[in-house]
Amino acid sequence: MKSKKLILSTILIWIAGIIFMWLTCGWLFSWVYTIPPLIWLSPEEMMSTNNMLLSNLSALMASFLFVMVYDILYKGIPGTGIKKGLTYGLLMWLVGALSGMVTMPFYMTIASTVIVYWVIQALVLNLLRGLIIGWIYK
Repeated sequence: MKSKKLILSTILIWIAGIIFMWLTCGWLFSWVYTIPPLIWLSPEEMMSTNNMLLSNLSALMASFLFVMVYDILYKGIPGTGIKKGLTYGLLMWLVGALSGMVTMPFYMTIASTVIVYWVIQALVLNLLRGLIIGWIYK
C-alpha cells in the first residue's frame, strides 16, 4: 500500500464529502427533507456535539475504507489516472449505494423523492471521490 497516497486521499475525500453534503443536504436540496413522512432527528439533535463527532468519525472511517479498497483493487480496475478513479467510483456506487438504496421503499416509510435524491447524490459523490483518488494515484 502507498501510505502517503492512502492518507492524503482519505483526508481529501473526507473533506470533499463534508463540503458536498453540506452544500447539497444542508443547503441546495434541503427541501427534500421536508417531504412527509418526516422521520429525521430535530436540527438540535442532528447538530449536537456527540452526533457531529460520531458522524464525522464515521465519515472519516468510510473515506479510509473507500481508499483502502481502491488501493487493494488498483491493478484490476480498468483505465488509468482519473478514468480509473471514476470507474472505481461508479463501481462502488453500483455495488454499494444503488443496490442498498433501491430496496428502501419496501421496508421503510420514506418519500420516494428522498430515495431518488439519495441515489443521484451517492452517484455524484462516489464519482467525485473516485476522481480525487484517481488524480492522487495517477
